[in-house]
Amino acid sequence: MLILIPVLKITEVRDKMKVKIKVVSQKGNCSLNHKVGDEIIITENGIEGNICIHALYSIFPKAFAILYGAKFPWIKEGENPKHACPDGKNPVIFELERIE
Repeated sequence: MLILIPVLKITEVRDKMKVKIKVVSQKGNCSLNHKVGDEIIITENGIEGNICIHALYSIFPKAFAILYGAKFPWIKEGENPKHACPDGKNPVIFELERIE
């Protein structure tokens, strides 16, 4: 007797892993006009939404760590990590959340 066990392909699992990046604060004049509430989705396959290349470059390592389940000891349970845009004169603060 042959027993079949359903197995997800790796690509199916990867397609379900996402990090939502949401603008939670913005001051000054952002060159890409980010506004509070803007959302960007990062998957292993790409990015959905618009994000400044400078912010993306600085946020990418943290987003990929979160994508694969990283926990940061300085983030309290139930809170999501935040990330500041590198433009100190026009700061944008992003919140990162792993979603499935």
